Amino acid sequence: MTAARAAHPWRLYGVLAALYLAQGVPTYLFAAAIPPILREQGVSRASIGMLSLLALPLVFKFLWAPLVDRIAPLARLGQRSGWILLCQGISVLAVASLAFFPPENLLAIFLTGLAVALALATQDVATDGYATLRLAPRQREIGNAIQAGSVALGVLAGGSASLLLYSVAGWQVMMLAAAGVMCLPLLALPFMGEAPVARDAAPRRRPSLRAFFARPGMFGILALALIYRASEGLVKAMEGPYLVDIGLDLDTIGLLSGGSAATAGLIGAAVAALAQRRLGAGGLLITLGCARTLVFALFAAHATGLLGTAAAPAMAAAVAQTLIRYMEIVALYSLFMAACSSDQPGTDFTILASAQLLVYQLGAVLAGQIADAAGYAVLFWLAVAISGLAVSWVILHLRRRPQAAAPAA
Repeated sequence: MTAARAAHPWRLYGVLAALYLAQGVPTYLFAAAIPPILREQGVSRASIGMLSLLALPLVFKFLWAPLVDRIAPLARLGQRSGWILLCQGISVLAVASLAFFPPENLLAIFLTGLAVALALATQDVATDGYATLRLAPRQREIGNAIQAGSVALGVLAGGSASLLLYSVAGWQVMMLAAAGVMCLPLLALPFMGEAPVARDAAPRRRPSLRAFFARPGMFGILALALIYRASEGLVKAMEGPYLVDIGLDLDTIGLLSGGSAATAGLIGAAVAALAQRRLGAGGLLITLGCARTLVFALFAAHATGLLGTAAAPAMAAAVAQTLIRYMEIVALYSLFMAACSSDQPGTDFTILASAQLLVYQLGAVLAGQIADAAGYAVLFWLAVAISGLAVSWVILHLRRRPQAAAPAA
């Protein structure tokens, strides 16, 4: 893998920032900007909720990830550059096309969003594979901090800025502007430094899901991916409803979920990169897991009535949870990259990333049912217990793999 890494790390960091921002803008356009616009147009909450299905390609992208490692659709550009150009082009055209449909046309928005989601999921496989190959061990914390920070900027550009533009100039201008912004990261493609792929070239080993499970130690890292974030969906999914039920207005909640997400993402990514240099990815993950458990306990204590009725503790817990989630990306993804094979980096990384997203989504689905049946306090205390058990399991896992807990040499 060493030969594949870029000689100029700051150029590599700039390329990664552009590539991940390219994915963040359309993601939060559909996740953060379009739903409130639809509600303003009178679309039902149930219909708007169907847009959550657009997250499914991100969960199941591991199924076609081997094809991204195996096939070069635009061989002259390189193995992964071609996929990125093709997928981003589809996303740009799809978003631009929405300018010619009224915002209340839910079918057009859903079908277009599905095309964008499939393209972005495929593009993510290619981008993650590129980052995994190019980042040296001591560059991973910075590379993954850049990814987390780019996601935060995507919240601002795709979500907050799009809503502001909509309020000033309307739907058509918002969509065309978003499509234009999505074109800008394509300027980074010439700097990726990938060599053209010979038509008769074949990988040393055929990328496949089976190859992932055949390698020693992969079941352990997969279990870590599944267990570590098992508690987070339970709390995050009910954070907004809980804040509403304790009396916070929607503007305040929007500031917490939008403004704090962007701020916490940028700050948390930078702090996590520095902390990982000292603690290592494993040590940082354990530290963040302990902090997360305490934050969940703050939610639980507030819901139980142990902290009175003031909303401040719950608001502080919401901001802290967002900060921790962005910091986790740096540590988790560094561990994932260390476990990936150079023969199929996109496939290996995608399986692990999909696993942690799947368990997060399952928790989010169950959260409402548990809260309805047993109340917020039971839900939050359950998350505390699961989070604590996850940290204990990670400690045991890293004892069996001590190199994962140490700072990268």
